[in-house]
Amino acid sequence: MSLDTFLDLIGFSRQGSRLREKLVSTLGGFLGIFGIFMTAYWLLDPETAVYIVPSMGASAVLLFASPHVPFAQPWNLIGGHAVSALIGVACWHWIPDYTVAASAAVGLAIGAMYALRCIHPPGGATALAAVIGSERLHHLGYAYEFSPILLNAFTILAVAVAFNYLFRWRRYPAHLHKLLDRPDERLQEKPPIPHENFVYALSHIETLVDISEEELLEIYRLATQPDAERDQS
Repeated sequence: MSLDTFLDLIGFSRQGSRLREKLVSTLGGFLGIFGIFMTAYWLLDPETAVYIVPSMGASAVLLFASPHVPFAQPWNLIGGHAVSALIGVACWHWIPDYTVAASAAVGLAIGAMYALRCIHPPGGATALAAVIGSERLHHLGYAYEFSPILLNAFTILAVAVAFNYLFRWRRYPAHLHKLLDRPDERLQEKPPIPHENFVYALSHIETLVDISEEELLEIYRLATQPDAERDQS
């Protein structure tokens, strides 16, 4: 087995990224979690403020390292955490077996996010935390939905919108780039694949494609451009 085959097998990405992007993502993640802590200490009592659910760390990775992917968009962030929190608390209350409750919380959260079209991977951790969390967290009951979950989610959303706005190529939400910035002239040309064809194709793929239509079109354009244009870019 060749090294390239082994790297492909384990899913090792050979797609590089600029140092600038790495530094921006790192700073954004720091500010997102810092903002959650500061908001919690400001609005809540000290004991409740410590309930910073670890799933928000996973959300920070999406919002600041890949702000344009569908899983990171506001509806996915808020809806995914909200429905997962409700399901997690319900499982804790209504399923007596600890192991079954934890497993059901994650499974049902995934199903609910699918149904509501708000898949947000960290939502699974939000549901799980409602079952395996501390006694203090369990005492919150369904208030867990609002504080800390929705408070944390809206805080990190606000930080993501403000922080990514500072960088033109990172406008968040992803659609904000279309509204505020002039699209690249190359993308104003008639798309090589009609929008309705994209919708049809995506509806028949038995998996989620975590990339926007615009990004997929740009990848297609770059991959099919003549060698001369590629050398100049």
